[in-house]
Amino acid sequence: MINSKSTVLTTLLFLILTTFLVAQDKHHYQTDFSPEDFNKRRTQIFATIGNNAFALIQGSAGVPGFSVYRQSNTFYYLSGLETAHAYLLLNGKHKTSTLYLPHRDEGREKGEGKVLSAEDAELVKELTGVDKVRGLEFLSSDIVSTGLIKPPGLVLYTPLSPAETGNDSRDEILYAQARTASDPWDEQPSREARFTQKIKERFPQVEIQDLSPILDAMRLIKSPKEIDLIRKATQIAGLGIIEAMKSTKPGIYEYQLDAAAKYIYYLNGARGDGYASIIGGGTNAYFGHYFHKKDVLNDGDLVLMDYAPDYRYYTSDVTRIWPVNGKFNKAQTALYEFIVAYRDALFKYIKPGITSNEVLTKAAEDMKKYIVGKKFVKPSHLKAVQEGLVFRGHFQHPVGMAVHDVSRVRGVELKPGMVFTIDPMIWLRDEQLYIRIEDVAVVTEKGVENMSGFVPSSISDVEKTIKGKGLTEFRPATVLPLKE
Repeated sequence: MINSKSTVLTTLLFLILTTFLVAQDKHHYQTDFSPEDFNKRRTQIFATIGNNAFALIQGSAGVPGFSVYRQSNTFYYLSGLETAHAYLLLNGKHKTSTLYLPHRDEGREKGEGKVLSAEDAELVKELTGVDKVRGLEFLSSDIVSTGLIKPPGLVLYTPLSPAETGNDSRDEILYAQARTASDPWDEQPSREARFTQKIKERFPQVEIQDLSPILDAMRLIKSPKEIDLIRKATQIAGLGIIEAMKSTKPGIYEYQLDAAAKYIYYLNGARGDGYASIIGGGTNAYFGHYFHKKDVLNDGDLVLMDYAPDYRYYTSDVTRIWPVNGKFNKAQTALYEFIVAYRDALFKYIKPGITSNEVLTKAAEDMKKYIVGKKFVKPSHLKAVQEGLVFRGHFQHPVGMAVHDVSRVRGVELKPGMVFTIDPMIWLRDEQLYIRIEDVAVVTEKGVENMSGFVPSSISDVEKTIKGKGLTEFRPATVLPLKE
């Protein structure tokens, strides 16, 4: 009887474990893009670099401890693969692609689940559409055989711009690298610099060219599948802001609005932040990238929130500003209505074939007419509005795999598939106040779509939303008391 029970329990445990491992096995690769999608992107690179060249892309390094691994945007864009220390070689002469992966770490897989490795060659080829999968030890010899044996040697393209991983954008990474370089006790070279240096040391005859401009041009025009992911990220961002509005009242902290939005993000399947939240009450909002989130929100102030999630390697960029006490006062109303009208004027002119400069000029002309006869509480408020008419930063940056995505939309002809932010703003310098909202635009074949248009922006909608009961309520009983 004991042996029979033991056998049953053993069998049951085996079935449970097998079911668990099978379920885990489904999680090792993305499902948003097909092998054909990645083949199309790699084919674009072949067409650009030509026959006498090859491209080598380095994936992101592993992460320490219990940190969750995230692939670099570039490597994910070309393969969808989330294996650390991976490399992708694109042979322009033969139009073939090869992935180089570490070998299987069975101990790690027992703890974390499936990690695609060189031993999964056939599966990786099926998932990614590449022609070959090999171990890391073959990369050097394959570079030689690709075109170094017989002159003339091939040109090697590799990204020289910093890789984006997680909630980083290239512009911020470059500033960070500059700050590191100015520190005589640190001054470490970038990972890209170390990589290219290793290539030169091992293959000095190779001519290295920058692949980043080619990739940037490709990423500027989003595919329908990419637009769907950005739209979902935008929807989650908007729901997070709406939840923060509902949770706002005098006396809560800026970081509690961050918590309300994060709850919505994780509830809807986001991995985390697309960028660190910008939440500033009162004069804190004057700093465009205010990340501290430590202060209490005061009655009579406005609070600005700029935040979006990291959703399946894509993000968004949505901003709203609202009264802490739920009611715009007279001064706030006049300034805020100007900002919303400016947003609408900018969207009015966005379409394929026009440039950002043309959009800005046309919208500014409309807004000059708008302010005729408008009353502002202070002369300085009118001055701020007038300065906003000549400011050219209302038309901002691309959005995609990074919040400040690669390439640019300013000064170029707009095309279907471009996604970027419209960000009207004004500064009240004598009061150290800043007012803006931000929406995500995607250029369509016929015009433009405001992906974040559902997020309350009219005064009536904002005030109505603030009155709503949020899912997250901050009470003394549920928030730990903090010693000042």
